[in-house]
Amino acid sequence: MSDEPMVQLPEVASNYGDLPGDLELGAFSVSLSVADIEVSEAFYRKLGFERTGGDGESWVILFNGESMIGLFQGMFEGNVLTFNPGLTNRMELLESFTDVRDVQRRLDENGIELIERADDGTGPAHITLVDPDGNAILIDQHF
Repeated sequence: MSDEPMVQLPEVASNYGDLPGDLELGAFSVSLSVADIEVSEAFYRKLGFERTGGDGESWVILFNGESMIGLFQGMFEGNVLTFNPGLTNRMELLESFTDVRDVQRRLDENGIELIERADDGTGPAHITLVDPDGNAILIDQHF
């Protein structure tokens, strides 16, 4: 267990009502599988990204404004489109959001095959799926 305090995220009201789309998926990022995390992080830092999380050895989270990239070495193959229900791309916690289990039900209703399913509980959970072109998608709820 780390001695570092948990970061408190600012809380904001959901504003999806004014935005396009009819299923709240949360913050969007790309999770990149990289061969050398130090080289990759140095490259993205030259593009103006700054590290905001990670262990620096097998994974890091980088931000440039509202753009987020995760770099992962040796954790998975290929790149992953990642959505985080309950978060905005400004790393704000939404007061209310669509739970990943509700997203799962909606995808089931629409005939989308899931590779991994969320449990029936509450709180943190994730689902995974693949789009028609083979791109991996992770919907990862942290709260």
